[in-house]
Amino acid sequence: MSVDVLIVGAGVSGLMAARALEASGYAVRLIDKGSRPGGRLATDRIGRRGLADYGAQFFTARAAILQSYVDQWLDQDWIYVWGTGWSDGSLKPVAADGHPRYAARGGMNQLAAHLAQGLDIALHRAVASIQMTAGGWRLTDESGAAHQAPALVMTPPAPQTLELLESSDLQLHPQDLNELRRIRFGPCLCGLHEIDGEVDLPPPGAMQNFQSDIYWIADNQAKGISAAKIITTHASPKYSRQHWDAPSADIIAKLEAALRPYLQPGSRIISSQLKKWRCSIPLTTHPHECLLAKDLPNLVFAGDAFGGRGRVEGAFMSGIAAGHALAAALA
Repeated sequence: MSVDVLIVGAGVSGLMAARALEASGYAVRLIDKGSRPGGRLATDRIGRRGLADYGAQFFTARAAILQSYVDQWLDQDWIYVWGTGWSDGSLKPVAADGHPRYAARGGMNQLAAHLAQGLDIALHRAVASIQMTAGGWRLTDESGAAHQAPALVMTPPAPQTLELLESSDLQLHPQDLNELRRIRFGPCLCGLHEIDGEVDLPPPGAMQNFQSDIYWIADNQAKGISAAKIITTHASPKYSRQHWDAPSADIIAKLEAALRPYLQPGSRIISSQLKKWRCSIPLTTHPHECLLAKDLPNLVFAGDAFGGRGRVEGAFMSGIAAGHALAAALA
């Protein structure tokens, strides 16, 4: 099927860009290396009864345009308010700023599944090369299949996007190249822990302390997505970078040690598994919500590192902006 726009990456930015472009009348195909859409909206099944969010844990909606989408998703019961802030693990009350933290029914990946409904998405298709042809953009995936369209949206993290463009011998305008090179990401080491017993985390079931090596501990059962007691732990970008190549057993031991003080007497950790996000948290962001390439026609860069917000809300807003910017360029 002929399409007007190719989008690399079916995470939040890619999905929202696709929705915005289709609303403007353009046919879109998304290409993603993963087995399901969502990117860091990632949920895993643990055992027969357990579910755990191991990427993005929640999102906010400070921007009015995103709140309009959120209101629809609340009406459709795709999402719910999990809380308005988190304890830092001290005796101080939960730090609340009045902004709801939204989570998705059945895990964060379910929101991605809803947003992906009806879209043309090619999964298990890592892009191997990108070419400019007389007909526009031609992408070849690792299976050898070719995808072609007049326009292209790139939503992977900037380091991965640059690596792909450079390996394809595509020359960006020097200013675009410098702006993309400034974007930096921090990694994240994540633990998923199956618990026999109870865990005493502050309401509504999570603890966040950015001064700690293990800065996030969350109870997926208290969150309302898991029938079994499954705990998610996240290490800080600094700790994750320093210990990225450490033996998995050593990393898991560190994650379990941070969790153990919250176990109630008689409770125990049944099992733990390690997940790794190499580009997890935008540390240096781009000031604008997307970047329209200067020398290459109908090419837009987007993602959670654009717009200065970071996190999931930044990804939502960047995808919407990229869709609108490309629709205007094509028009």
